[in-house]
Amino acid sequence: MPLTNTQIKYYDSNVLRLPKDKRETYNAQVDRLIAALKDSLKKQDKITIKKVVKAGSFAKHTILRPNAQNPADVDVVFYISGEKVDEETFATLSQKIYDALIKLYPNKSVEDFEIQRKAAKVTFVGTGLEVDIVPVIENPSKENYGWQFDRIDGSKTETCAPCQVKFVKDRKDVDPDFRTLVRLAKRWRTWKEVPLKSFHIELIMAHVLELKGKTGSLEKRFRDFLLYIAESGLKEVIKFPENGNVPEFSDTVVIIDPVCDTNNVASRITEDERKEIVQLADESWETAHFASVEDDFEIWKELFGKGFKVEDAA
Repeated sequence: MPLTNTQIKYYDSNVLRLPKDKRETYNAQVDRLIAALKDSLKKQDKITIKKVVKAGSFAKHTILRPNAQNPADVDVVFYISGEKVDEETFATLSQKIYDALIKLYPNKSVEDFEIQRKAAKVTFVGTGLEVDIVPVIENPSKENYGWQFDRIDGSKTETCAPCQVKFVKDRKDVDPDFRTLVRLAKRWRTWKEVPLKSFHIELIMAHVLELKGKTGSLEKRFRDFLLYIAESGLKEVIKFPENGNVPEFSDTVVIIDPVCDTNNVASRITEDERKEIVQLADESWETAHFASVEDDFEIWKELFGKGFKVEDAA
């Protein structure tokens, strides 16, 4: 007998989903950081912060409850404009944010700050919360859009943080279980060490929703997600109704950013990684099918880890 929707929703609510009190704690911590950083950056040069938007899994409500291996992270996008902004490279912007953070939190060790490829990261020791501060150069002619820079290769990508949050909300409005399925898939990804990012999982799940609709049990729909990866081999272009004219890509895996037709969000997935993802999905589908047919609860732990539970302990 397969897992019931009630059982999966129990697992989601009690194990996977970020609890309301934690969300409020993180929100308050992030809001304090934003206010302090805005104030600090205002005093620097001629940069204007147009707006600040929370983004990523936290804003989309697809974030997983943190544990020792996987801390919670919140993406905060700073939209920046100003007369100097054209010559501002991402490296100098990140450096300014980094310097401002160190001034704001002088009692923290420098290990708690890190300049990454597209963001400056700050880690709070008390709550273990990681905040990625992402500078985006505002596009004045297109509301909510801007350019995100890559520190390593110098490339820039058009992005729209509020549009990406809306993309998930639109799916959730059509399918109330969409976020539950995304969290389930993210937990599988983490436990099985599948080389997919959260954003990839959200987009593949949205594509499967488009192909299959929202009928069927949650367990079957999760298996359909695995089956899609296994059968397609991630060799077909994944794009969305939100997209317009998508150019040809020569990358191994192509998943088009729903808010930017020219951005393949899977461009860094190598052929070896594609094979690994497909193999893990194929094996996991077999395991899930077996667990479902055999009605063997313990087998599900192979996909989700030892913390998998669908009811309170007696």
